[in-house]
Amino acid sequence: MTGTQLRDFYENGIEDTEISINVGGYKRRLRYDTLLRFPETRLCKLLTCQSKESILELCDDYDDTKNEFYFDRNPDLFPYVLHFYNTGKLHVMGELCVFSFCQEIEYWGINEFFIDSCCSYSYHGRKVEPDQDQWDDKKILAFYHDASKFDRQPLGSFRRRLWLALDNPGYSILSRIFSILSILVVIGSIVTMCLNSLQDFQIVNANGSTEEDPRFEIVEHFGIAWFTLELVVRFAVSPDMTLFFKHPLNIIDFISIAPFYITLIVNLVVESSPTLANLGRVAQVLRLMRIFRILKLARHSTGLRSLGATLKYSYREVGLLLLYLSVGISIFSVVAYTIEKEENDGLATIPACWWWATVSMTTVGYGDVVPGSIAGKLTASACILAGILVVVLPITLIFNKFSHFYRRQKQLENAMRSCDFGDGVKDIASVNLRDYYAQRVKSLMASISNISKNTSSEQSLNDSLN
Repeated sequence: MTGTQLRDFYENGIEDTEISINVGGYKRRLRYDTLLRFPETRLCKLLTCQSKESILELCDDYDDTKNEFYFDRNPDLFPYVLHFYNTGKLHVMGELCVFSFCQEIEYWGINEFFIDSCCSYSYHGRKVEPDQDQWDDKKILAFYHDASKFDRQPLGSFRRRLWLALDNPGYSILSRIFSILSILVVIGSIVTMCLNSLQDFQIVNANGSTEEDPRFEIVEHFGIAWFTLELVVRFAVSPDMTLFFKHPLNIIDFISIAPFYITLIVNLVVESSPTLANLGRVAQVLRLMRIFRILKLARHSTGLRSLGATLKYSYREVGLLLLYLSVGISIFSVVAYTIEKEENDGLATIPACWWWATVSMTTVGYGDVVPGSIAGKLTASACILAGILVVVLPITLIFNKFSHFYRRQKQLENAMRSCDFGDGVKDIASVNLRDYYAQRVKSLMASISNISKNTSSEQSLNDSLN
């Protein structure tokens, strides 16, 4: 039976006429009237074909004796297509690859617009940011790749155990102890810097200059010694020394100790050459950079690492937030300037109004500058309400990404802690190392993958197919 005959059957009012679809061995019969509801889809276009050649342009094979169309496609995804023809809605299960699903519905001529609201947000979120779903894959692959490098290095087994203890907090008892000590040293260094700014802990010399309390200097020197030793040991046991300082956390470790040594050199130069006394001011500025040591906590904190990944993959949302704020600040600052310039000295210039609008839109509200007129107060109220809406909208998207990365980071840490490189690595000299680690990665990825349970959408899909 040709496509023209199929179309004639429907035009003659025989609505119960069906065609047979065979997708990779998955067979189903579909009514013409069901297909004709969606004229832009591939199956519906079969009904308008004038010859067998035109039919074969849309399917892989055709049996005119059985009126059966054959498609060499994934039979596991075709039930979603059937569900679409029956209900007019697409549902995407959590375990599906969104890119494979996207290619599949594109082949069948189904638009993404038909994805139901219960699945649309998750689907488009996973599709727009593909690197987010591959983030943990890259992490675990890099972890195994770095671990394999020690097999070709002197003292590889010992250096690998030390590397795991230093770079993977919680991997072993030794790594936990080291992590706790490092956190205590960082906190002690920050607290010392803060206390040293208080007058009660400053020593005033005869010439009126101030010096640090010797007790604080001892804590500072101990912290620098610890941070330096930590950085040197990490560098010594690094699987690839050429790539060591390309890691953001290692750069932070270097920045945390560099001001101390630069300040030491500057002080020596100033003492030897009084004409370079202005360099002492540079040393004072560098001392303030010690606050960056608090970023070292990111190595020991899952939350801080997740925050860094969130900011990396949320640059669009952050840019959108800044754009909204910029537009709102520009508008309300000009309005406030127009209303208050003659009556309020604090809002007499547009730059001053920018400060007021920034403080108001971010709901900080210092209260140093306030409008006095009724029109000015109404403008301030509108500015505050607009600021709340502007900040809330992108923040929701950023928070969802943070939750995603935090959950995945915890899974990665648990998976890495379960790895054991103590016995099997050196016993595989006759085995292809690439195949060995590929197998290890495959098993590890299986251990961290989420097995989604049946949702209401999946139940709806199953009900419609039964």
